[in-house]
Amino acid sequence: MFLFFGMRLLHPMKNRLIFVFTFTVGLVFSQNVEIRGKAAPVYAGKIIHLQVFQDFITNQRLNETSDTIDASGYFELTMHAGQTQPVILKIDNITAQLFVEPDFVYGITFPEIDSSMNRNRDVELPVNLGLMVNDSLELNNLIFDFEELYNRYFIPKDGQYLGRVAMFRRCDSLQVVSLRKYRDIKQTYFKNYVQYRIASANASLSRGEKFLLQNYITGRPIQYHHAGYMQFFNAFFKGYLARQSSKRQGESLYYIINTKADYPALLNFMRYDKELRSDSLRELILLRELWDYHFNSEFDPEAVKTLIVQLNRSTQITEHKVISQIMLAYMNKLKVGSQAPSFAALSKDNKLMQFSSLKKHWVYLNFFSTANIESLKEMPKIATLKKKMGDKVIFVSICLDDSVTNYRKFLRENPKYDWPIWYNNYPGIKVTAKDAYSVTGTEAYFLIDQLGNLVASPAISPSKGIEYKLNIIFRIKRKDTKTGLR
Repeated sequence: MFLFFGMRLLHPMKNRLIFVFTFTVGLVFSQNVEIRGKAAPVYAGKIIHLQVFQDFITNQRLNETSDTIDASGYFELTMHAGQTQPVILKIDNITAQLFVEPDFVYGITFPEIDSSMNRNRDVELPVNLGLMVNDSLELNNLIFDFEELYNRYFIPKDGQYLGRVAMFRRCDSLQVVSLRKYRDIKQTYFKNYVQYRIASANASLSRGEKFLLQNYITGRPIQYHHAGYMQFFNAFFKGYLARQSSKRQGESLYYIINTKADYPALLNFMRYDKELRSDSLRELILLRELWDYHFNSEFDPEAVKTLIVQLNRSTQITEHKVISQIMLAYMNKLKVGSQAPSFAALSKDNKLMQFSSLKKHWVYLNFFSTANIESLKEMPKIATLKKKMGDKVIFVSICLDDSVTNYRKFLRENPKYDWPIWYNNYPGIKVTAKDAYSVTGTEAYFLIDQLGNLVASPAISPSKGIEYKLNIIFRIKRKDTKTGLR
C-alpha cells in the first residue's frame, strides 16, 4: 500500500516548502518510535544509523539501530523512547537531528549534500531533514517555527552591528513575544526548549551569573533529559570551579584534585558559594567539571577518575550514578565497539569458568548482590527475558557478595534461575569480573555481541527497557502502517 505525506523542510534560513510524494511502507519493529524515511539517491546502498545520547554531560552517543537504504532510498529505523529526546541520524559523516516523542511514527527525507562542502570525511557535517507532517503542533514543527522567530531577532537583515545592551533587549523582547505567541501550546518539552534557548543566548552574552542563576537555575528542577536545559547548564557552569578557586583562600583546587583526590573535600570546596544551596546541583556541576578535567593536561587523569569513583559510590541520585558510570566506562576503555574484557569466575557447580568461552554468542552480562534489593528485583525480569529470547542471547549474572555462602544460599532459594550465575571472588582468580568491568557498586549491565565487542557499555537494566534494544537487534516484527500518534 502507499501512504501520502506533506513535507516541510527543517531549515531555519529558508521558506517553508510543502509538497506530497509517496513511498511503500513495509513491516516495522515492535517499538514505540518509528522513523520511515526517503534518502536522496546518492545514499542508496549505504547504512543509516540512529544514535541516541547516553547523557548530556558527556554527550556520548550510542548506535541504537541501523538500516541499509534500498535502491529507492527507503529506510526504516525503530527504537524505544521513555521520554522526548533528540536523536541523530547518520550516513557516513553526514548527520541530522530529529526530536522524537514516545508513541509516534515519523516520515522524513534525508537530503543530498553538496560534495564540495564535504572535503573532510573525518568531520561530521550537519544537514536539515525534511519532515513529512503538516501538523503545526508537532514538536519538530514547533521548534522550526521558534527558530525562525529566534533568527529574526538575532540575525539582522541589514548586517548592522548589535551591541550587548541591544542584544539584552532583544533577548527580553523575544521572551515576551514567545510567551504570547505560544501561550496555548501544551507541549512541556517545547516550552522548556524556548526558555532555555533564550537562556543560552543570555549566557553567550555574559548577561551576569546572578541574573542567569536566579532566572534559570535556582528553585527549578534539574532537567537531566532535556537537551536544551543541559546545553545551557553546561555552558553556564563551564569553568565554574576555576572561577570559585580565584575567589577564595585555603587549599587550591589543584591540590584537592591532583594531590588529595578527595571527593568530600571537593564538595566542601563548593559550599563556599552561598548562591548554590542544592547538594544535587553541586554534585552535577562536579560531574560536568570533572569530565572536562579528564581531558585537561593540568589535571592528573587518574586522580580525576578516583574522584568520579568516589562520587559514584556516595551519590544517592540515580542520574548521577548513571552519568558517572558512563564516564568511568569511557575512562577505563570500556567503550562501545571495543573488545569486552575477559575474566574467570566460579560457576554453580564449583567449576572455574572463562567468560571468553561464550564468544560467538550475544551475551547480556549483569552484576548483582543479594544485599542490593534493586539488583535482585531484576532477576525475575531476566528469567522472563531468557524465555522470550531463546537461544539468541546468553544471560550471565555475576554475584558480587563478599560471602560465597550467601551466593550458594541464593542459588538454593532460586532453583528456577537456570542461566549461568557465577561468583565473582574465588582464590586463584587473577582478574575478577568486577575488576575487569570497573564496577564500582553492586549493580551493572553490559551487552556484548557475537564477536566479543561491547554493544552497550553500560547497558540498561531489564526494568529500564533492554528488551527493546534486543528486539531491534533480533528484528522482532509486527505490522503497523499508521503514521503520527499511535
